[in-house]
Amino acid sequence: MAHAPQDVPDESRDGDDIGARIRTLRRAKGTSLRALAGELGISPSALSQIERGTMRPSVTRLIQIVSLLNAPLSAVFEPGRATHALDDDVVVTRGGDMPMLELGQGVRYRRLLPESVPGLEIYECTYPPGAESTQDGEFLRHGGHEMGSVLSGRLLIEVGDDTHELGPGDAIKFPSSRPHRIANTGAVPAVAVWVNLG
Repeated sequence: MAHAPQDVPDESRDGDDIGARIRTLRRAKGTSLRALAGELGISPSALSQIERGTMRPSVTRLIQIVSLLNAPLSAVFEPGRATHALDDDVVVTRGGDMPMLELGQGVRYRRLLPESVPGLEIYECTYPPGAESTQDGEFLRHGGHEMGSVLSGRLLIEVGDDTHELGPGDAIKFPSSRPHRIANTGAVPAVAVWVNLG
């Protein structure tokens, strides 16, 4: 039996913002804290800590939450601070203003789109040495497709029973409905561009 992904205490203000956005999404859907916690297989107290920003969710936990709330991952990012609509078709957000989330184990997701695009999410993901998408080895499944390309470092990506080690320039694509997890087993940070479709 798989254990629930472990989440870690959060000392940053970003955790407060992630939690507040999760709470807003949950309330907008009309789901109680107790009901969502039950679907996640965690205690209401643990979910409350995530929503209050005292615990930072793992990558897996965050994706489970937004999937159960029928929301895209981008819904928990703050809007880009300096997005400029130049006209009806052109939007520019400067690199320093792109929203970023820091999750459990120091994994960082930085949004690479200047604004939300339905069905498309693109992130720069940074996994410190030893970091995983979940702390206990649980596999994740959700809707859509994923594609990623490693820019630096190495990532170990497990999809079903297959394990793929990707280095700089290597890329992967798989249906997100297949059980998967990601880890950096190397000694240097791994950076990848990750695309979620669907």
